[in-house]
Amino acid sequence: MNMLDVSDIWTLIIVIIFILSFILNFTDIPQRIQLWRFASYVRRKLIQVDDIESDVRRRLVNYLGSLGIKTPREIVDNFVNNYFLIEPVNIEPTDIIRRLAHLIRVRDTNIKSYIDYCMPGLTKVDKHNLIVALEIAAVITIVNKVLKHYFKTGLESNNWVLLMQLALEMPRILKIINAYSKALDAFFLGTPIGDAAGPLLVKYLVGGTEPKYIAEDTVYFDGVMLNNRRVYAIKAEGPGATVGRIGEAVEKLVEKLGGNVARIITVDAALKLESEVTGEVAEGVGAAIGDIGPEKISIERVAVKYGIPLDAVVIKMSQEEAINTMTKEVYDGVLKALDKVKNIITSRVREGESVIVVGVGNTVGVL
Repeated sequence: MNMLDVSDIWTLIIVIIFILSFILNFTDIPQRIQLWRFASYVRRKLIQVDDIESDVRRRLVNYLGSLGIKTPREIVDNFVNNYFLIEPVNIEPTDIIRRLAHLIRVRDTNIKSYIDYCMPGLTKVDKHNLIVALEIAAVITIVNKVLKHYFKTGLESNNWVLLMQLALEMPRILKIINAYSKALDAFFLGTPIGDAAGPLLVKYLVGGTEPKYIAEDTVYFDGVMLNNRRVYAIKAEGPGATVGRIGEAVEKLVEKLGGNVARIITVDAALKLESEVTGEVAEGVGAAIGDIGPEKISIERVAVKYGIPLDAVVIKMSQEEAINTMTKEVYDGVLKALDKVKNIITSRVREGESVIVVGVGNTVGVL
């Protein structure tokens, strides 16, 4: 009897193993379980994204209310769903940079016109800060829409692999969205952010020299002498949140000087690797500017035209540090970069020659 019971138990185990093997190998039940598992995880994360988006819009509405705007919610909702940019045709690359620059500037002009129409009377600084704050809200809204698109696509097509990929990326995406959300306070208050490292360096370099207008939202400084070398410096016009038109400014200044420029030194924030330390300063060759094309190529073209060497100095930081209030580590990096720029000028530029130093980045909080 006992032997029979043991035999029955083993038979039952073998049958169970066979059934499980059949289910795992010849049905889609495991895939459906995976689908449910990843969908559940992504759904929870999407709720967090919704909460962040709602919070950003609420803070923007309150900020507009503090500026005396009567219909802040309508203004925010209208902006975040409009003012997209359609990239120019790239199959035929001829003159693509000029076409892209034209489209970017038309979009910028339309946004400024929208702000002027909806909120007349704002100061230039408030207008620039508000535009960036609205852009942050628009970016978060777009990201949320794209995430939901892929989530619903994965559900409708029972594509658990797509949902798995989305689930694996959600922590990183949420980290970036949270960073953008926190960045709003810096633009509301007008405090320098990590990306203002380049403009801040220029400000320290020129001291109390008065700026001169050279391009839209962009200024340059003349009359700065460093060990008998004449230094011209360029940055976006502060203290409003703008990056200016740095490439156009460099091109105009070089042409104004008749190409008599010994070097062009660009200084910008750079995204660090996880193994790198915030505030680390690196030196290289080329135009250090995180532009999608038009501004950077303007610098490169004028440098090639007159055979001017291009030096690049970058201050390392994370993406979160770049868009939030400047940390002490980034500030220390600015001071190190300033010493490096001065060393480049004194060691590579002869006495009596001129050099252009370009502070690339968002100049919020930096005059």
